[in-house]
Amino acid sequence: MKILIINGSPRKKNTWAMVKRAKSILGEAEFEEVQLMKEKIPMCNGCFKCIMESEENCPHHDQINTILEKLRNADGLIIASPVYAMNVTALLKNFFDHTAYLYHRPEFFEKKALVFVSTAGAGQNDVAKYIDENLRHWGFNKVYKAAIACGGKEHLETKEIDKASEKFKKDIESNKLHSPKFMDILFYNVWRAMALTEDPIKADAEYWKSTDLVSHDFAPVVKLNPIKKIFAKIMFFIFKRVMK
Repeated sequence: MKILIINGSPRKKNTWAMVKRAKSILGEAEFEEVQLMKEKIPMCNGCFKCIMESEENCPHHDQINTILEKLRNADGLIIASPVYAMNVTALLKNFFDHTAYLYHRPEFFEKKALVFVSTAGAGQNDVAKYIDENLRHWGFNKVYKAAIACGGKEHLETKEIDKASEKFKKDIESNKLHSPKFMDILFYNVWRAMALTEDPIKADAEYWKSTDLVSHDFAPVVKLNPIKKIFAKIMFFIFKRVMK
């Protein structure tokens, strides 16, 4: 089992203690760490090249793609951030900003993630939800979360960490892919329909057609039950009509 760890904290304290706890539960897994503080990724300058032209035209593509290649080669992702000003750290937000094109061109449909968030005060659940939503827009099949308010305590409460870590481990070992949420199906079909408009974003159209995702109600590796298939077809029909 190969696990990529992305640490969004500039230091290794409470949030990193959660990661270390998970590593002990995951046992013999092979871990690779990305410490965003050490990556020194320049700030996203909002040029929109990753979306409008292709991610390869991002001025910081090499740094971002190196991390994403590690993810492509991993069986699962652990991503961690403390709460800073009621959101993720600037380090993690900057990384997410650089991956905005994955909203348009999701690819990680077979990946599962474990999200850790810690705070001395509040906001941990909202931050965990924000990370979850980003990963699901990337295509992630399942996201487990443990969000803890430490309150300045020296020792973390470990029950929530252990429970999420054990579920994450068992899920990866099972090789099972979960049925997507209705909202994930909706967004998938938004981008799918946009790729077929008369004047699409070129990078989007090329991606959806070259992967043949444009021909499917959802990523074909993930099975939809009859109700979700009907929902996907209706959403796609509506979005095509609206965007025509």
